[in-house]
Amino acid sequence: MRWRCRDRVFDLGERTLVMGILNVTPDSFSDGGRFFEPKAAIERGLALIGEGADLVDVGGESTRPGSAPVAAEEQWRRIGPVLQALAGRTVLSVDTSSAWVAERALMAGAQVVNDVTALGDPAMAEVVTRAAAGLVLMHMQGTPLTMQRSPHYDDAVSEVREGLARRWQRAHGAGVQDEAVALDPGIGFGKALEHNLALLTGYAELAALGRPVVVGVSRKSFLGRLLDREVDERLEGALAATAIAVFQGAAIVRTHDVTATARAVRVADALRAARSGRSAARRGASA
Repeated sequence: MRWRCRDRVFDLGERTLVMGILNVTPDSFSDGGRFFEPKAAIERGLALIGEGADLVDVGGESTRPGSAPVAAEEQWRRIGPVLQALAGRTVLSVDTSSAWVAERALMAGAQVVNDVTALGDPAMAEVVTRAAAGLVLMHMQGTPLTMQRSPHYDDAVSEVREGLARRWQRAHGAGVQDEAVALDPGIGFGKALEHNLALLTGYAELAALGRPVVVGVSRKSFLGRLLDREVDERLEGALAATAIAVFQGAAIVRTHDVTATARAVRVADALRAARSGRSAARRGASA
């Protein structure tokens, strides 16, 4: 499977991609403004690259539960200098639901748009198509401000799968090439604990859609509930959940902790390959 992101084409299957998270915000749930100033953000981006990130996802708007929208101009003020400094050093993704911000980020050298609203801005598809950029479409029930107010699903995996398929078809109809699309079930975005657990054990069904699927569990609150640990003490839980998702077919991992995650992913990739080899051998023996 290929994921086309402007002039970069990823051949996915044998090796899972690691996307490092760079929040240029004063109020992120995970790092609380540590990288809000441009100098600190640029240094953090370079560190993520040095740790082995295949992509760096740069965002200027917190999407934590209960967060309010940030004006497009303010998002760009935060992330513009960072993108310009990191351009050409790695594949850059811009985490925004604003087509205005996305267009400027792509002009500055970004290759991917990570849109948590999955084309909530009617102009986003045209911006992505014109730049031939990669596009991550995420599932979210509600908005960041409202999403954790009693989320409900009868069958979380089936409903999220169908929702992602609809968003993909909408993107396709708006001119976005299928090879540009990746899908994200949005762990923690409009999901209760039981929904997150169901999705993490249902990645094979999501991967069956035929596009790269993202897993992003890094430091999230459901891990805090399971482990009874604060944000900076959830790494082991995130690695366990990530490995389970990768083993089932997740192709892109979004994380704050690149070094540890890359190591866990390498093992999960090897286990997935070993399982595939055994399955192929059994099929050959029965032929």
